[in-house]
Amino acid sequence: MGRVYFLVIPVIIGVVAGAFMAFYPQGENNEEVLTKSLLINGGSPILGNPSAPITILEWGDYQCTYCYRFHGTTLAIIDRDYIKTGKVNLVFKDFPLNGPDSVLAAEASYCANDQGKYWEYHNELYKNWAGEKTGWVTRWSLNAFGSTVELDLEKFNKCLDEHKYKEKIEALYSFGQEVGIDATPSFLVFNDERIIKIRGNQPLETFLRTIDEL
Repeated sequence: MGRVYFLVIPVIIGVVAGAFMAFYPQGENNEEVLTKSLLINGGSPILGNPSAPITILEWGDYQCTYCYRFHGTTLAIIDRDYIKTGKVNLVFKDFPLNGPDSVLAAEASYCANDQGKYWEYHNELYKNWAGEKTGWVTRWSLNAFGSTVELDLEKFNKCLDEHKYKEKIEALYSFGQEVGIDATPSFLVFNDERIIKIRGNQPLETFLRTIDEL
């Protein structure tokens, strides 16, 4: 989906009493402050040390080709060298651009989270990726992934049947649009003072340079 691979866009630079610069006005005199908590709220469980000085907020779609490539290459190195060492943490937010199957896969990830298996299920989805809009996301396949990560499938299917997290996924998509996300994968990499936006599955060096800059 994100087909611009060579552009790193600095956005929203500045400090306001330890928070981020406001990103859009709310009424005549009030502003919504883009804080760290606002950015990560409603997303995945934090991967890594919650107190790490730098957060990578990934916006992704489980059917997205370049999300899949990022997950299997660049993220593996960032996880080994930065997340597992406590320097960086990661939060994933769903931005389902590829239609209902992407929404269903995202719902399934949060149904897995009800059983404490979010990241295991998230990884299983990307491990079994089979293209964009090819029909690989089905109730049968989602159950198979759930079985692999040892979910209670009765509880998992009840969650999916009720579409317990559909509104959550829709809200994540809307919030992404509000903060300027328009492609997957996209990333907001930030500390307490600055946010840098990366659009697309950039080379590893882009992420390392961004982390070093922050």
